[in-house]
Amino acid sequence: MKIKTSELIGDALDRMVLLCDEGNPSCGFYSTDWADGGPIIEREIAKIERFSDSLWEATTFTRHAQDYVQNGPTPLIAAMRCYVASKLGDEVDVPEVCLDDK
Repeated sequence: MKIKTSELIGDALDRMVLLCDEGNPSCGFYSTDWADGGPIIEREIAKIERFSDSLWEATTFTRHAQDYVQNGPTPLIAAMRCYVASKLGDEVDVPEVCLDDK
């Protein structure tokens, strides 16, 4: 099922991050665990800003000088959405089984 990257959350977001993170052989809790998501932030995300208690914005830059910006209720969710958008685009195909917690 096609879904906007800006709406990814939970298992769907984590699975899309895993799809992008080719060097990682195991599934992780990228959007909720700093141990899993932190290394991706260090490697891929240029900036994370807090706008309120429940609104964060993450930015990344690609080699093609294109900026990707995504928001989320936590810094990890914003950053993982941003990472997925930079690799897969503004819409992604998510298996329906992953959409239970959307």
